[in-house]
Amino acid sequence: MTTDVGLTVGDSLERMERTIPGFDLAELSIGEGTNPDTIDETRLEEGLSEEDADLCVHLPFKQDVATPVPEINDAIVDYLTRLLSWAGTVDARKAVLHGTARNPHDTALRPVFADQLEAIGTAADEAGVELVVENVGHQKRGLPLSVLGDLARETDTAVCFDVGHAYMEDGEDGIDRFLSGYGDLVSHLHVHDARSRGDTHLPIGAGEIEYGVVADHLEGFDGTVAVEVFTDDRTLLRDTADRAIDALEV
Repeated sequence: MTTDVGLTVGDSLERMERTIPGFDLAELSIGEGTNPDTIDETRLEEGLSEEDADLCVHLPFKQDVATPVPEINDAIVDYLTRLLSWAGTVDARKAVLHGTARNPHDTALRPVFADQLEAIGTAADEAGVELVVENVGHQKRGLPLSVLGDLARETDTAVCFDVGHAYMEDGEDGIDRFLSGYGDLVSHLHVHDARSRGDTHLPIGAGEIEYGVVADHLEGFDGTVAVEVFTDDRTLLRDTADRAIDALEV
């Protein structure tokens, strides 16, 4: 297996430097309203180079992709194009975009979302970055799993499949159904554990998810994997990475 495994590090270069040793990549978040020109690119490059690690970025978490207002939608594309252009200058491999809409259950917005996704994808291509759209259907503005899969396929957009998010939305059945129908679109994985009572982003093994259901569909996965566990404990982070690799190699 040629999977590269790394960590989500939020927007903190200090956290990246502290936790990235031994991993293949760091996924750095660009905070909403952050001017990427204020990010210390020298420190970022040196921190990655020291560990021979690659970079992915996560676009702003709270930014809707589609709204009913054309002028707002144009501004969203312009905004994300600017961030993607910066991501290209720092050699980011992938950019993660939450699959959100102002009202994710408004079917009239779905063609708008598709148009927005295509435009953002074009900007990513021009920047030399692979756009991957992430499932967040458990959140208020997240598109449901099947809708996100259909729109990703329609627009030829790769998927960041967040295992814990899918479990929170629709349990292991939801994971199974999505990967059965759209597993070929998955280029990037977010791995962590979750409990149905609401706990999420736990180390694998601390929650309820049986990762065998992921392995059933993604055995031999050769994309990228980011451990998204909310801790700086490197032992726990490494353990989750190893458990994910073991599951995907079954």
